Amino acid sequence: MSKRIAVGGFLHETNTFAPTKAALADFERGGGSGPIARGKEIFSRSGKSNQGIMGAIDHARAQGWDIVPTIWCAASPSAHTTEEAFETVSGEMIERIASALPLDGIYLDLHGAMVCEHLDDGEGELLKRLRACVGEVPIVVSLDLHANVTPLMVEMADVLDSYRTYPHVDMFTTGKRCGEILGRLMNGEKNEKAYLQAPFLTAISWQSTDENPAKGLYAEVARLAEGLLSVSFNMGFPAADFPDCGMSVTAYGTGAGEAAQALMDRVMAAEPAFVGEVLTPDEAVAKARLLAGDMPVIIADTQDNPGAGGDANTTGMLHALIRAEARNALIGGIYDPEAALAAHAAGVGATIRLSLGGQSGGDAPVEAEFIVEAVSDGKFLAKGPYYGVGPMNLGPCAALRIGDVRICVISLKAQMAEREMFRHLGLIPEQARVIVVKSSVHFRADFAPIASAILVAAAPGPMAVDPASLPWKRLRKGLRLSPLGDAFGERDRHLAR
Repeated sequence: MSKRIAVGGFLHETNTFAPTKAALADFERGGGSGPIARGKEIFSRSGKSNQGIMGAIDHARAQGWDIVPTIWCAASPSAHTTEEAFETVSGEMIERIASALPLDGIYLDLHGAMVCEHLDDGEGELLKRLRACVGEVPIVVSLDLHANVTPLMVEMADVLDSYRTYPHVDMFTTGKRCGEILGRLMNGEKNEKAYLQAPFLTAISWQSTDENPAKGLYAEVARLAEGLLSVSFNMGFPAADFPDCGMSVTAYGTGAGEAAQALMDRVMAAEPAFVGEVLTPDEAVAKARLLAGDMPVIIADTQDNPGAGGDANTTGMLHALIRAEARNALIGGIYDPEAALAAHAAGVGATIRLSLGGQSGGDAPVEAEFIVEAVSDGKFLAKGPYYGVGPMNLGPCAALRIGDVRICVISLKAQMAEREMFRHLGLIPEQARVIVVKSSVHFRADFAPIASAILVAAAPGPMAVDPASLPWKRLRKGLRLSPLGDAFGERDRHLAR
């Protein structure tokens, strides 16, 4: 007899130090992943898009299961999810699942790092309410590898299984793997759980799985997962001020405890390696000009990454490019809807005076004259490995030029992780000497193949490249704020001596 499952998703990565909250309208509109989808609208999303729910649906269809689609939505990373947004979306999801009972299984596409205005643990609370509704029905959840996994999440879900790549090019694959795990649970496979938390934080800039130490750690995840239901290493999102912020390991199946401990031992041994070079904006531009050759140098404007809570409108890197009179440089995407609309109104070829960016504070806007080189409605087909193949909408966009610096201005926040975000405005990344991207790591999936070098710069923004610099108040006792650094509370004691 065919299995009957419900699927849904509710994703947000919360930076509690960020300036802007995620309201219900943000989930309705969606970020780079597209707008909210209800019921069968979920099926109409691009089957090639790099999303966990599409992978789970792909597996379910291959098995001939009866699929009940509920609701799926995601908002760009930001400060807290509002109470209205959480209660509205979670309430609708649970109502839809309740109306679909009886079910053999449930798959959810979650992030794992949602903090709400009224709740520390968004996913844990959602899963708790869902468990109360459905009883013993197996629940399998795919998570971002930046999930801040909590004890409540582990208790309420049968399996939490996380991405294994950063840039996250395996979201579809993870969803498909979760479908396979759900099938095994529905067929009666026994499950044991193990969960361990690591005692240190590390900056997301040094978490790329294309490089060590993360590359080696995720190879160990894949090895340990053989023969078990699931093994995951969550590197955590180190900008959420609550007790369960940080790295964790989960394992499921016979031998889960041994596998989790073996992986945590490897994580602890790798602690000193989670470091890298950080440059000031001026240093980054100067070094890029020296290194640039036949292929561009990419500079990650990591602290204003809209994929980590930034508003993508600080201007530290743009000021540095202008000061250096950089040649053949690109920067994007700077989120400034008013500037984009002004460029549309003026038209291509016009020279307009703008106060560009700087709305979220931290640095001054760029007040200057710009030439409008191109405008667009911001709708195009994404083609890169991170966003996957599917429609993308950045709202009204403009290509502005000041000197020999060209700026991609956008009206809907999205991380610059896709070359088409430049190309749809006629800006050709392959022909540039220096490219500044509002991103931390995801850009590597599409930009690394054309890069002669990649640099990390610390311009203003809420996603601190050094977690120890953030004004933490609520972390758990003993958690180190950086690899081999002071534990939470120790720094203040040192200063008081």
